[in-house]
Amino acid sequence: MSADTRLTVRGIIEAQAPGAPALLAPGRAAMSYAGLLAQVDRTVAALNACGIGRRDRLATVLSNGPEMAAAFLSIAAGAVCAPLNPAYREAEFDFYLSDLEPKAMVVEQGASSPAIAAAEARGIPILYLCPLAEEPAGSFRLEHGLGPTRAVHAGPAEPEDVALVLHTSGTTSRPKQVPLTHANLCHSAGHIRRALELTAADRCLNVMPLFHIHGLGAAVLASLASGSSVVCTPGFYAPRFFEWLATFQPTWYTAVPTMHQAILARAGGQEPVQSLRFIRSCSAALPPRVCAELERVFSVPVIESYGMTEAAHQMTSNPLPPGRAQTGLGGPRRRSRSRHHE
Repeated sequence: MSADTRLTVRGIIEAQAPGAPALLAPGRAAMSYAGLLAQVDRTVAALNACGIGRRDRLATVLSNGPEMAAAFLSIAAGAVCAPLNPAYREAEFDFYLSDLEPKAMVVEQGASSPAIAAAEARGIPILYLCPLAEEPAGSFRLEHGLGPTRAVHAGPAEPEDVALVLHTSGTTSRPKQVPLTHANLCHSAGHIRRALELTAADRCLNVMPLFHIHGLGAAVLASLASGSSVVCTPGFYAPRFFEWLATFQPTWYTAVPTMHQAILARAGGQEPVQSLRFIRSCSAALPPRVCAELERVFSVPVIESYGMTEAAHQMTSNPLPPGRAQTGLGGPRRRSRSRHHE
């Protein structure tokens, strides 16, 4: 495999040990890298057969979990994935669909999302993702009523093709599109992998939403770039967090400060966690007292990072010990104390 080929989402997956676990989820068998690659290729072929190829945008409105992770990887491998927050109201979906102008939209079979009405009003075809619950985590097929049409740009994506389109938060103005190429995402995943010293022996517990660059870039892509595995939970649910830690024995998790605080609120009386080697925080400034309490409770370093959607997530990160971490105001320390945004 050439170096350029590896700078694609599909290339990251293909480069790993075929039999190693890639995607895990509560109550499901693990999906191997070979299984994930097969899922990716089946999906690209199915999209091409109904006229969707590279440079064509597909909006996705899917719940967190292994199918959402596999759908992102599979769609991005042969088209442009534009994930939207399932909690949006119909008017919000209408805005984003108008702005994205997708060739189609993907929703889960049986969904009653207001996105469906918004898409139908705009004449946007709908593809239904059908989870295969008895198959390994992330397995799905696509159903639709589109006739056979040849895709203009068929086949697997190349490094300079756009893989992902997200929007800025729009806190100061109208939300703006952020198109990220395969090369953008792969370089960022490699940056995170090196910063966290990830190896195939690691396992990430993902509680971040997968319509957000934090979950997609740090939890999913950085894990796959290291040949390790990622546990795809239904999302952040504090009452089950320690159960997931005990079941999956992850070596790290990444979250935003509000999640860390909710975890600490439930930490009392829990069994000590032996598997973690660090905790990562990003997307907002972590209060120093929360950082210190996380390190006390879990007995591992907290690694803070600074990121932006426009930079495909991580821009800089504090190092693992014994590296010297930077503080926001008070100079370097050996534990992480930096400010960050996304």
